[in-house]
Amino acid sequence: MPFTHNLPSQSVRYLPTNEAYDRWAIVYDTDGNFLQALDTIELKMLFPKFLLSIISPRPWRVVDLGCGTGRNTMLLLDAPNVAEVIALDSSRGMLDVARSRLQKEGDAVDISINSLSRTGPKLHLEVFDMLTASSPPVVAQQADGVISTLVIEHIPLPKFFSQVSQILKPGGVLLLTNMHEQMGAISQAGFVDANTGEKIRPTSYTHVIADVIAEANKYGFDVERIGEGEGEGIRERAVEDDMVEGLGPRSKKWVGIMCWFGGLFRKRRA
Repeated sequence: MPFTHNLPSQSVRYLPTNEAYDRWAIVYDTDGNFLQALDTIELKMLFPKFLLSIISPRPWRVVDLGCGTGRNTMLLLDAPNVAEVIALDSSRGMLDVARSRLQKEGDAVDISINSLSRTGPKLHLEVFDMLTASSPPVVAQQADGVISTLVIEHIPLPKFFSQVSQILKPGGVLLLTNMHEQMGAISQAGFVDANTGEKIRPTSYTHVIADVIAEANKYGFDVERIGEGEGEGIRERAVEDDMVEGLGPRSKKWVGIMCWFGGLFRKRRA
């Protein structure tokens, strides 16, 4: 999700998260989103470790929780040993973009908001608002793995982990990434509406990594180690000078600031 510093001279309008993302969807992938670019870079390491960490019998059912425009849904569809992908998001606008994107990139036919038939893994696209629903859709339950990237900024931690605990099988793995607390102390998600000039912002929460780990533990999740010397297994990344060219000009003012964290969590067996 793109982030900018507060600009006192610019009009800021706060909207419910679903409504904000419905309006954001059209430009979400084209407005210089450096945090999304950083997330994509880090997933080159983290995503393969996620797949290697799934211990369920093959083939697998995996959930893209807060799939947005489908950036990572395609990763799941192209992954080996995956038979079914369930892509969930609370924004119909974002799902519409995801559906169009997946149709262009895959051999998709007979597309609807609830399902997408294509060669390879079976794909479901479905509206799901974890803030208001008491439980996830039946189609998303008993999953072997969940990926949720740059999502929990908009979700209270107890609500998020309650939903994920209902989605995953015991022993299942969650790949989680988010904006770092250092970045969250300075700014939050938002975009400028080209039609009105207003900055639009959804509801956001700054989550401290220690709080994320503690809340995960309450709901039966343990941090999975992702490599030697990784401490608790949570990776943290700051923007460095030599990254700016690849991340885009909007990342320059964030040099030296921790902007991203990510890791794997395993649901304990009963």
